[in-house]
Amino acid sequence: MEEEVAVSSLGGASTDFSVLALIAHADPVVQAVMLVLLLASIWSWVIIFDKLWRYRKLDDQADRFEAAFWSGGSLEDLYDRIRGRADHPMAALFNSAMLEWERSFEGKTPRAPRGAGITERINKVMRVTMNRELERLEKYLGFLATVGSTAVFIGLFGTVWGILNSFRSIAATSNTSLTVVAGPIAEALFATAMGLIAAIPAVIAYNKLSADMNRYTNRLEGFVDEFTAILSRRLEEGES
Repeated sequence: MEEEVAVSSLGGASTDFSVLALIAHADPVVQAVMLVLLLASIWSWVIIFDKLWRYRKLDDQADRFEAAFWSGGSLEDLYDRIRGRADHPMAALFNSAMLEWERSFEGKTPRAPRGAGITERINKVMRVTMNRELERLEKYLGFLATVGSTAVFIGLFGTVWGILNSFRSIAATSNTSLTVVAGPIAEALFATAMGLIAAIPAVIAYNKLSADMNRYTNRLEGFVDEFTAILSRRLEEGES
């Protein structure tokens, strides 16, 4: 009878160690921690799948655009085909550069100082566009970094809180039976497990996606430099 009272005073300690039982019988604070970690994990996976799909699509779009760009066709014809329909960053860079070219060149042959100024303006326009596009692509990556660095500690907080609550109940009942303490301690430790479940995929995905972003950024940087060089040569040929 005394053991039954002790079990009741520990917040419903149970020998059922299923996931649902551990969550249902946990202390309210521990349950809140578990809920936060669960939501963080779900949102992390949504971001991970979205970014993996999006970055793969960006690489395919960049491959197709570069094939058209280096095919030897007219830049003006390419611009006419994608004008106002740039659906990926590399096309957006090309559009912004060609728009600035049209505004600056105006069908006239520039003198050398003016020609240098056009090239500089186009380069700046492309880099502003690139920074804007990259900022959009990097959205929510910071959330993965936050989850990866804090989820374990949030889980540990739930574990510490749950164990302290169990010890207070044990002190109140003077019953240290393993049957009594096993359930509450398992519930508390499950919070740490949830923290690891949330943190590990977030860290791995953040590192992978950051590496993908760095490679794509370098690809855009290379395109900016190459396209600027092409326009500079066209200006020099117009001056000669």
